[in-house]
Amino acid sequence: MKKFMKILLAIAGIIILAVIVLVVMYWDTIGIMLGNRKVQPHTEVVRDIATSPVQPITKGEADWISWRNISGDNRSYVSGIKTDWSNGLRKVWEIDYLCDGEDSATWSAPIVQGNRLVVCGRDGKNDVVYCLNPEDGGLIWKQSYQAETSNEYGMGFRATPWIDDDRVYTYGRGGDLACWNLLNGEKIWHKNVHDAGGEEPTWGLSSSPLVTASLVIVSGGGAARTIAYNKMTGDIIWKAGQGLAGYAAITMMEIDGEPVVLSFHGKGLAAITINDGKVLWDIEWQTSYDVNATTPVIKDNLVFITSGYKTGCELLRVTRSGAEVVWKNKEFASHHSDPFIIGDHIYGYSGDSMQNKGHFKCLELETGAEKWSTKEMGWGTCIAVEDYLLCKDVKGSLYLMRPDPEKFVKVAELPKIWGKVSGATWTKPILANGRLYLRFKQGLICLDIKLVS
Repeated sequence: MKKFMKILLAIAGIIILAVIVLVVMYWDTIGIMLGNRKVQPHTEVVRDIATSPVQPITKGEADWISWRNISGDNRSYVSGIKTDWSNGLRKVWEIDYLCDGEDSATWSAPIVQGNRLVVCGRDGKNDVVYCLNPEDGGLIWKQSYQAETSNEYGMGFRATPWIDDDRVYTYGRGGDLACWNLLNGEKIWHKNVHDAGGEEPTWGLSSSPLVTASLVIVSGGGAARTIAYNKMTGDIIWKAGQGLAGYAAITMMEIDGEPVVLSFHGKGLAAITINDGKVLWDIEWQTSYDVNATTPVIKDNLVFITSGYKTGCELLRVTRSGAEVVWKNKEFASHHSDPFIIGDHIYGYSGDSMQNKGHFKCLELETGAEKWSTKEMGWGTCIAVEDYLLCKDVKGSLYLMRPDPEKFVKVAELPKIWGKVSGATWTKPILANGRLYLRFKQGLICLDIKLVS
């Protein structure tokens, strides 16, 4: 009898061990499909030799090529997304090699055009630019260069690149602005704003580049607070203003029918003519630590600006001769999460990014009056798609909500894509050609969010 019991216990032990092994092996699939797993990083070694063949550059139906996409409204043009997340979203691929070490933390977002995904990283003292196949995450090409910079919240990129047909422009936190051949990664030109009198602010040069028909424009600080280069050659075309660089992306609008650049710099907001760099006006907007990091949001001749650390927000009516304050308040104060103007209302996160305790709010555009506020989505970043806002909080959870001026409408939630993560997931989600790309410092995960046709 004792011998029989020993045999039974041995068999039971083998079965339990087999179950444990299977669960560990397939935990990624089980968890993503259930929508509640704690994803552990999947380690891969980057090889200098590409893992994906170099194919001719293509364009997709719904690319995402720059910080706020080509239209500048932070909107994805993917149609037919899944809105029922009760069974999770299928993981297509995942990598975790983009940065080497905590000091190399990088916050810039990936961008996608057709069969190319460009994402930035850091390896020791080097800035690194990766070009991946967006279908499987395979490496197409990789380039790097030595880049000196400080170490406040990581030495990696803050600025998101910009794809311009067959070229891609990257801007490192140390002031390195580079133009690359999107096909094969060949360096076309490389400049540093310090050579033009630029100065790196405390948390690094962070403004995502603005690419126009002939220029690439960034915030350089110092004697090159805003600086425009010839996008084909890298020659300096103009410099505008002096002083602290802002952390917000350079953006563009039309004022009285003429294109104008808006620079949300360290001390305020400036309007600059795009052709010759003339400063039309420069208004003061003071915030703690000189952190103006949220991209100005534009509707017609209205410009909405906001900053964190309880600074608040302001709606401006602008002309070529100046900016008139329509209203201002301290109830909405976004650290570095871009809000949205949808119809006659403003939607977005208010609060500081170091804590997941922000409010998502709706304000009346005309008056600034608060319509509603919720803590249900923590503090995070958003993009627009179809009739929804897709948000990711700093702990790595996803939310889908429908903008409604009367009430908060949460459509779907997917908690903690990465599970327990160290630090914040500040980078906003990117949605291109039916795939959702989520970055966490050194990692990038691709989820399928497209409805099956």
